[in-house]
Amino acid sequence: MLQACGIPELTPKNEDTHLPDNFKPGLSQQTNTANVKWKDFFEDPNLLRLIDIAVANNKEVNMMMQRISVAQNEIQARKGAYLPFVNFGSSAGGEKTGKFTRNGAVEDNLQITQGQSFPTFLGDYQFGLFSTWEIDIWKKLRNAAQVAVLEYMASSEGKNFLVTNLVAEVAHSYYELLALDNQLENLEQNIAIQQNGLEMVKQLMLFARTTTLAVKRYEAEVAKNQGKKYEIKQQITVVENRINFLLGRTPQPIQRASTGFMDIKPKFINAGIPSQLLHNRPDIRKAELELSAAKLNIEVARVNFYPSFGIKAGIGFDAFALKYLINTPESLAAMVAGELVAPLVNKNAIIAEYKNSNAKQIQAAYEYEQSIINAYTEVANQLSNIDNLDKNYHLRRKQVDSLVQSIDVANQLFKSARTDYLDVLLTQRDALEAKKELIETKQKQIIAMVDLYKSLGGGWQ
Repeated sequence: MLQACGIPELTPKNEDTHLPDNFKPGLSQQTNTANVKWKDFFEDPNLLRLIDIAVANNKEVNMMMQRISVAQNEIQARKGAYLPFVNFGSSAGGEKTGKFTRNGAVEDNLQITQGQSFPTFLGDYQFGLFSTWEIDIWKKLRNAAQVAVLEYMASSEGKNFLVTNLVAEVAHSYYELLALDNQLENLEQNIAIQQNGLEMVKQLMLFARTTTLAVKRYEAEVAKNQGKKYEIKQQITVVENRINFLLGRTPQPIQRASTGFMDIKPKFINAGIPSQLLHNRPDIRKAELELSAAKLNIEVARVNFYPSFGIKAGIGFDAFALKYLINTPESLAAMVAGELVAPLVNKNAIIAEYKNSNAKQIQAAYEYEQSIINAYTEVANQLSNIDNLDKNYHLRRKQVDSLVQSIDVANQLFKSARTDYLDVLLTQRDALEAKKELIETKQKQIIAMVDLYKSLGGGWQ
């Protein structure tokens, strides 16, 4: 009790888990897409196959599995700490006592008075069982074991969060690959149109309907777009290799179906209510478990101020010569002792550890709160992003349709000498750029769907 009087007064932080009732006004529903398994969320069989390989082979996931194994072994180690330790031991040694020492004087006196002589070199042989046991009356060791359990559970949630990010990253790269395939196809279609225009301009030049300048401008435009083809092909190679890296394998072609990319309709996702994030997001659950471990570590550090109780015992054989070692009961030896140890002076290290455990608890509380705010913000951003991208896509679709029609109009006007060749080139260039932006918008729509699914806590099941 005297030791308890010297414990500094510290104030742990209580975490704030308050969240708004909904993500945006008018949106309140209990159904949550985060509970859908990723094998049911994604429909493309090629993508499902890639994710399946990534979850099994990704190097980072496998490294995390080993960290989880270490945390699991730590539980076993700490549970064993509050059980008795029993060891078997043996030793052999010898001692020659100096004549002018206390023991030497005793031996000389015994020789003079009783006529008995001691061996010049006195042996010491022993073997037996030895046991130590720290009685965990303050629950220090059991709390430390519970901390290990919480840290193991946090490691498991960390692995789930890693899988969530991995699934989303593979999906991102896969849809980026489909978008690049469509960009390449769009560019090739535009090159074909421009090559037809080039042939038309060459024919018109033969009849003095246009000049060499128009031919050269068309040739330059075709060469420029043909050069862009190789840029896109290089981007495709980089994305394929990125997917292979996520799958934990060396570069190889990625099987995919790109033809229906522009017809993909992003899934409607039920966001549920904000409080569900606390249960669905692995990173939030990980932060919560780490906070619980930090709180318990304060109790573990507090117990260092209290006395510890221990019991030591041993039984075996002990003799000065091997021929007497197993004589019973003469060589039989036993020992039992109890000890009480408490810190009294210079407790700076214990005080510092106690203060550090409190500081780490406060830090863990802030990290927990930050993970909650971050999760809510991510979902709110993606909900807004999906709405705006949907409106953006419909407007760009109209823009592309108008520009595609304007290409035919410009060609007809050019043939009838009612417009300049530059109008045709600019119209074709605008149509190419508009189609490119439309494909990018479609890609952003699909990625926003994947990101919302991830932000809600989906993707690890």
